[in-house]
Amino acid sequence: MKNQRELPRWLKKRFRFAEGAGKVKTVLRDLNLHTVCQEAGCPNRGECFTRERVTFMLLGNICTRNCQFCGVEKGTPLPLDREEPRRIARAALELGLKHVVITSVTRDDLEDGGAGEFARTISALKELIPQARVEVLTPDFAGSEKAIKIVMEAKPDILNHNLETVPRLYPRIRPEGNYERSLKLLGLAKKGEGSIPEKGDGGILTKSGLMLGLGEKEKEVLEVMRDLRTKGCDFLTLG
Repeated sequence: MKNQRELPRWLKKRFRFAEGAGKVKTVLRDLNLHTVCQEAGCPNRGECFTRERVTFMLLGNICTRNCQFCGVEKGTPLPLDREEPRRIARAALELGLKHVVITSVTRDDLEDGGAGEFARTISALKELIPQARVEVLTPDFAGSEKAIKIVMEAKPDILNHNLETVPRLYPRIRPEGNYERSLKLLGLAKKGEGSIPEKGDGGILTKSGLMLGLGEKEKEVLEVMRDLRTKGCDFLTLG
C-alpha cells in the first residue's frame, strides 16, 4: 500500500545476536533454570541476553494465579526444587552478575508462599558472590506478614513488589490480587528502615512498578505515586 506513513527511525530497532545470548541460554539450560524473560515471552530478551542480563524465576514455571496481563503458564505447580537456590547462585557467578534480580511465580499452594525459597536464594547468592547486589521481585504472599519477614531477614538489597495497575482496574487486570494488600507489603518491607536510606547506611531499598496504557487516568497514577510515598517506597518503574 502506497503512501503509508513511515515509522520514525528511533522506533525501529535492529536485532543483534551476540555471543552473550548463547552463553546465557547455555548456562540456563545446563543448570535447569527458569527466567521470567523466557516464560513470560518478553520481546526484549534477545537484547538482554546479548548483554548477559537475566531475571531468574524461582518456584518453577507454573503460576497459581491468572493475571490477565501475564504470559506465564497457569495451573498446578510441580513440587519445590530445593536445589534451585544454589543453582541460581552458580548461574549468577558464571555470568559474572553484579546485580542479581530474582522473581517467581505466585505459589498460593505453599504455606509461606515461597518466602523460604527466596530467603535461601538470597543467602546462597551472598555466600557465593558477596559483592553482588541482590534484588527480589516478590509476589504478595497472600498478605502474610510472616512470609515477608522471612524474606527481609535474609537481607536483600532491594525488595521489589509491583502494584501493576491502579486500584480501579484490579478486578479486570489483576482479579486475584488486592491493591491494599500489595501496598501493605511494601510498607511492611520498609518498616523500621526509614523513608529513603542514606548511601551506605545498610537500609533496604523498596521498589514497585506500574504498567501504563491499560485505561488508567493520569490522576489515578498520581494517587498511586502518593500511596507509594506514604509507604516509604524508594523507586517506581513505569512501563
